[in-house]
Amino acid sequence: MQFKPFIDYLLLEKKYSPHTVTAYTKDIERFLNFVADVYEQNTLLLVNYSMIRSWIVCLVDSGIANSTINRKISSLKTYYKFLLKTGQITETPLARHRSLKVAKKVQIPFSQTEVEDALELFDHANDFQTLRDKLIVELFYSTGIRRAELIGLKLSDVSRVQKTIKVLGKRKKERIIPLLPSVLSTMDQYKIHREALPNLAATDSLLVTSKGNAIYETLVYRVITRYFSEISLKVKTSPHILRHSFATHLLSQGAELNAVKELLGHASLASTQVYTHNSIDTLKQVYKNTHPRNSK
Repeated sequence: MQFKPFIDYLLLEKKYSPHTVTAYTKDIERFLNFVADVYEQNTLLLVNYSMIRSWIVCLVDSGIANSTINRKISSLKTYYKFLLKTGQITETPLARHRSLKVAKKVQIPFSQTEVEDALELFDHANDFQTLRDKLIVELFYSTGIRRAELIGLKLSDVSRVQKTIKVLGKRKKERIIPLLPSVLSTMDQYKIHREALPNLAATDSLLVTSKGNAIYETLVYRVITRYFSEISLKVKTSPHILRHSFATHLLSQGAELNAVKELLGHASLASTQVYTHNSIDTLKQVYKNTHPRNSK
């Protein structure tokens, strides 16, 4: 493949996820097709900024959102940085590029009352699916994890003794997050029903479907939308809003910003290295003192 060295660089050195690598590759291939069609240029080594600018104009005229265009250009930037690093070019054509302006999206978190109301819908949960859905909601709100991180949780990631869960975040960075007693209780009930599934597949995934397979993205999204649409009038009721609620509620209770950032797994990029790296004992204390459901 033409981009195999670049793909290996993203996967092995940058440790990007396969999904991200696929997106980057598609963006670059589409740009290559554009310059081949418009400029009869079959290599990206000889591309100049005017060609890239023409592509941007074409994308804008096609009605593509500025945020999406910026993402595509970000893919190109990463590719040209790779070419610079490997000595294939001496200057990137994107050196003077400025991102398109994007209107800031206001993320409105669920209120504490809305979260409590949603959890009350599970008060009489006693079957596999309802307990699993309850655990999904509680894990999102009590840990602030991302949807992909939730799906990737393994049985072995839970430490009942330490009352923590190990999360594999972006770029395969691990972090340890404390678990509330209420979440551990729900997890214990869920595991009993999980093990009783007649067709449990050979998987160590913590959260599974009724067929015994690992849960998937659309299932998680449907769970959150189903329950929170019953108690909230918000247009957007997604897993990310619960993650946003987790952070907002901790901060409103007095949690230190750096501790919350570490719980969220935001300590990897050079531009965000101001984040502190607290010990798990410190995080547990902050968590115990600030999470609104700790006394439940």
